Amino acid sequence: MIGRRTGRRATAPAGPPRARQTAPVPDSLDAELATLTDEEPAPAGTTALPAAAAEDGRQRPALDLLIWDAPNIDMTLSTVIGARPTAASRPRFDAIAAWFVEGAGDPTLPDAPDVEACVFANIPPQPGTLQRWVEALRGFGYSVFARPKSQPDDDIDQDMLDHIAVRQHSHRLRRLVVFSGDGRNFAEPLERLVREGVQVVVVAFSEVAGYAISSELLEFIDIEDVPGAFVEPLDRVRLDALPPDGAWLRPTRSLRDFVSSFNARKDR
Repeated sequence: MIGRRTGRRATAPAGPPRARQTAPVPDSLDAELATLTDEEPAPAGTTALPAAAAEDGRQRPALDLLIWDAPNIDMTLSTVIGARPTAASRPRFDAIAAWFVEGAGDPTLPDAPDVEACVFANIPPQPGTLQRWVEALRGFGYSVFARPKSQPDDDIDQDMLDHIAVRQHSHRLRRLVVFSGDGRNFAEPLERLVREGVQVVVVAFSEVAGYAISSELLEFIDIEDVPGAFVEPLDRVRLDALPPDGAWLRPTRSLRDFVSSFNARKDR
């Protein structure tokens, strides 16, 4: 079972069922857990997640689930390339969807898992072009959970963990692919899932995903190694893929600009 972090809980993402995709989720994790029987009490401080069969006695369908932490991936992309991302340097969600679904195996086999991909995003008061981005994601087959960001501490961390917990209850979670470099939010819950028999793959930038790279339980893939994830190679030098003769890593900002800002902070 996945532990619950202290904080608010949001409704889980939902959407119309499609072929070989998951059915709609209930309005909240509480609604889903209300179906538990008295013989399956929830331990204090955790979410009870029965692993065997559904309420009517049938086996829960297997599920491959993708979770995309949009704020984290966007922030870390800016960090590794040292600039604001452009259309050419942003991930291609269509190629990532194809890679994820291919990893689920032949959909015609009797034991083929359902597949579901969810993008979690914070939406500023002035969304600008984000509406077109969200609609494009939905057209690619992704569910989108959008939370308004009105305060600096508004985030989607707990929402992602909640949805994983909901899917553990509604399905037999077979493979979980998490696109995030946020070890603070994911390291402990994801390792717990591996111990329970779930294959967990973390996909992020190697520069900021030390929690997954160093883990003995989690699988790690650099996001740039996903086939077709980027239109062209990113302007970065990966320490895990250095050329034999070494490589120069140029600064991501001017030395004079840094010193100016450093002195300004020191003089306050």
